[in-house]
Amino acid sequence: MVPISVQLYSLRDACNEDFDAVLNRLAEIGFAGVEPFNLFGKEPADFLRQIHDLGMRVSSTHTPWINRTESTQEVVDVVQALGQTRAPGGFMPDDFKDRAALDATIEATQGYVDALKPHGLDLFLHNHWWEFMEIDGKLAYHHLQEAVPDVQFELDTYWAANFGACDPVQELGRIAERTPLLHIKDGPLVKGESHVAVGNGKMNIQGLFEAADPNVFEWAVVELDACDTDMMTAVAESYTYLTNNNLAQGNV
Repeated sequence: MVPISVQLYSLRDACNEDFDAVLNRLAEIGFAGVEPFNLFGKEPADFLRQIHDLGMRVSSTHTPWINRTESTQEVVDVVQALGQTRAPGGFMPDDFKDRAALDATIEATQGYVDALKPHGLDLFLHNHWWEFMEIDGKLAYHHLQEAVPDVQFELDTYWAANFGACDPVQELGRIAERTPLLHIKDGPLVKGESHVAVGNGKMNIQGLFEAADPNVFEWAVVELDACDTDMMTAVAESYTYLTNNNLAQGNV
């Protein structure tokens, strides 16, 4: 079984109040790793040391995004200081709005892959729902996947469902050999409605784990963008669901 991480964006409000308390609580729950979106003033090496001291690992990072900074070197420095071999990237709705935008996005993605390669880093992309709209008879994300064969993926499985228009199990299956990271989230698959603890929504969680390539899949990363219940409780319930169903493992 792969280890369980959590995207700290899920707990952004609590992190803003007391980042250390959040990290301590996640370690108590049993999470094997964390995926930061912000270091809240900590130096990368210090953050990594703190996570290790808590018995966890940095599974992956969402900071800094290579396409949201002008400095490739900054990305390289931070990502490597966090002990990572992959740098994050992702795009906005306008980057997939039409064929011209898609072509520009493909060109940019290849450029990021090429810029990272001399530093021994791979690029992984995180998606939202807008990548799964159709352009020229095919999903926009499929065009990109085929055009840039060296890019890796952290498939956000909930957004890959595109509110029921797509099958995220099939979407994972077509890129499983390039997907070491999965964002595991759950919800009603209704635009504008909040996510729920993993296992309490309409996602086929079991099917996703079965579709992942066991030789490539490294981390199951829980992420809940918004909940109508207490977020830490929902995160803990997600951990319990994944461990109790023998889908992924934590430290407890």
